[in-house]
Amino acid sequence: MKNKNAAAVAMILTAAAGWGFIGLFTRPLTAAGLSALQITFVRSVVVVACMGLYLLVWDRRMFRIAWRDGWIFLGTGLVSIVFFNVCYFTTIQLTTLAAASVLLYTAPCFVMLMSAAFFKEKITARKLAALALAFGGCVLVSGIARGGITPMGLLTGIGAGFGYATYSIFGKVALKKYHSFTLIFYTFVVSTVCLAPFAHVGQAASVVLGGGDTMALAMGLGLVSTFMPYICYTKGLEHVEAGKASVLAFFEPLVATVTGIVAFHEKLTAMSAAGIGLIFAAIVLLNVPARGEKG
Repeated sequence: MKNKNAAAVAMILTAAAGWGFIGLFTRPLTAAGLSALQITFVRSVVVVACMGLYLLVWDRRMFRIAWRDGWIFLGTGLVSIVFFNVCYFTTIQLTTLAAASVLLYTAPCFVMLMSAAFFKEKITARKLAALALAFGGCVLVSGIARGGITPMGLLTGIGAGFGYATYSIFGKVALKKYHSFTLIFYTFVVSTVCLAPFAHVGQAASVVLGGGDTMALAMGLGLVSTFMPYICYTKGLEHVEAGKASVLAFFEPLVATVTGIVAFHEKLTAMSAAGIGLIFAAIVLLNVPARGEKG
């Protein structure tokens, strides 16, 4: 069981790293002429194509779902993907990668509350301490305390946090009956279908296929920052509580911050370095066995 938990933690951290690289793809795609909604659509199409091909070749039984469970996939597709991604990509456009990621990580607060309400997961002192450390670290890393965040950026950032949180909740419900690959496939099918009427598909396709690096960027977004992370995170949820998983995923803003520094020359201050240390401390705290307490 310990090995499974360790593997699940590693998967969640890997997923967080993949999500942290997302700015490498979304910023150039935005500069190429794609809107936040179009980027979400392109991301969904790549995942549906890859996962659909995999299931078609290896296990077609994973395509089967009960109609009565459709609400789960509508929830993950509409709220956890469409609403979340549009809010997050909009926030990235309005502020820095670091600030966008700290606003996104209001998500664990939502996850802990919803997990306690729906799954009776305990809100332990260790979880709260890790959450406080991680969120404090994100605040320091982002520089959000120094201002520079517009009201719209703040609103869309918190909206992204709520949308992101719902995947852990809907995902826990779905994984009781379905394989993680089934969940991911239908989540992005719903996302693709719902976005298609509004994504100006022809214009988006002309940008992606118009030469330069846009096709490679679209594939990178779909594979590196979507397909792989969602597989890893969903598999990790099978063996880790939703609340704990959401705090572990604080590794994402750390990666996003480093990405911003290296790729976009965003500054690393002493405050940011201290914040990175707090995030690492939270991850360690959450994974050190506590006497008489199950994390």
